[in-house]
Amino acid sequence: MLMFLKNLLFTIVVPGTVAVYLPVFAFSHDPVQPSLNTLAGSLLLAIGGAIYLWCLWDFASAGRGTPAPIDPPKHLVVRGLYRFSRNPMYLGVVGIIFGWALLFGNLRIAVYGLFMAALFHLFIVFYEEPWLRDTFGSSYKEYCQQVSRWLPFRNAV
Repeated sequence: MLMFLKNLLFTIVVPGTVAVYLPVFAFSHDPVQPSLNTLAGSLLLAIGGAIYLWCLWDFASAGRGTPAPIDPPKHLVVRGLYRFSRNPMYLGVVGIIFGWALLFGNLRIAVYGLFMAALFHLFIVFYEEPWLRDTFGSSYKEYCQQVSRWLPFRNAV
């Protein structure tokens, strides 16, 4: 139960702010106009949310931790979507942001999404990956050789 509460709190505070509060309430003041973008945006929101929740489940059940740097997984998570990308949770969050951009037809949200994707990349390269190398050693190095940082079906780096 405690693991559930910690993951719920993190989700509300961090991805909730980054992927919901800021794009919807800070950048968009326009009502949704039904169009093809509405369908595409809704689909991207659903896919991004499903990706995030699946990864959150794997962090809690297999990793025995949370996405929060102060309570990270105790075990390297290499199952589920982590078999195809080393960072699917970030991809899910970026997908949610771009879903809002399409839903609202708002270029500012799309630019914000690009900015967040760049910040995520920098955070991963300069903080997360070094921490994972130090923490999980050769198993993380082997994982990096097998699974690409971002998109599946690309050479692992």
